[in-house]
Amino acid sequence: MSDLNIILPSKLSIVSEVGTKGVYEIDGLYPGYGHTLGNSLRRIILSSLMGSAITSIKIDGVDHEFSVMDGVKEDVITILLHLKQVRFRLNTDESQKVTLSVKGPKIITAKDIVTGGQVEILNDDLYITEITGKNTVSIEMTVEKGLGFIPKEMHQKTKNEVGIISLDAIFTPIRRVAYEVENMRVGDKTNHNRLRMTIETDGTLTPRDALEKAITIMVEQLQAIVGFTISKKIIEKEAEKEVSKLSEKDELTKGENNEFTDILKTRIDTLDLSTRTLNALTGANIRTIGGVARKKKEDLLEIEGIGDKGIQEIKKVLGGYGITLK
Repeated sequence: MSDLNIILPSKLSIVSEVGTKGVYEIDGLYPGYGHTLGNSLRRIILSSLMGSAITSIKIDGVDHEFSVMDGVKEDVITILLHLKQVRFRLNTDESQKVTLSVKGPKIITAKDIVTGGQVEILNDDLYITEITGKNTVSIEMTVEKGLGFIPKEMHQKTKNEVGIISLDAIFTPIRRVAYEVENMRVGDKTNHNRLRMTIETDGTLTPRDALEKAITIMVEQLQAIVGFTISKKIIEKEAEKEVSKLSEKDELTKGENNEFTDILKTRIDTLDLSTRTLNALTGANIRTIGGVARKKKEDLLEIEGIGDKGIQEIKKVLGGYGITLK
């Protein structure tokens, strides 16, 4: 008879974290779930994480973005494109004003932008423009928080006064996110999925935070749809069922039930089991100590990949918790 249960995957594991780039893996996903979760998480990471960006700019002596300034190497459009690449960390939810006022001749970088205590620039070596003459360039910018990419027509609430230029805002703190799915063995099946996520941020948050926030957003969205929350009560009820099935054992007493409840909820992937035994139990949808303890020796021997050596290994691990097979 085929297994009708959809097994749960492993916990998130870190493959590498270097600077603003991280690679993470989730093993043991049910066949097809690698692409289901990978694509969903990728879309959430790109569209739904909070970031900061310039939304409007005012340059002294410039009425519109198609202007050219005397004594400045680049035209205004090119300067705007450079300013859109400046990455900010905002420590408040309110919009902030930052300014730039430089007298030439000089090469202007993001380091020349003057910020308040609530604003931090992460790439202050970014080139903005070069003043070739002895004139002064003065720019005032509005920095705001937001999600994803928002065209200027959407965040421009009122008609701007002359000289204020609205910008398309790239709020997302993510530079790149990609995922790969490969098959892996779980028990006697070789079509389960391993999901590998590669995330690179702009430095305003770590890749791990980006992934964890995306997972949280996904869970919250699904909970809102079905109308219930995953709480400790559900876990406690399952634990109580496991304890009641073991109540015939002489070793258990009423005073020990609470302690055994915690032990029985322990996942087997945290135990000192060999890879062969762990994969065999996982393939049979046995995920906790309580699930193993409910089995007889004969039941475990029927699982492919478990022999007498595996039984001895399981008995030794359970014995460390004062538990024996049924």
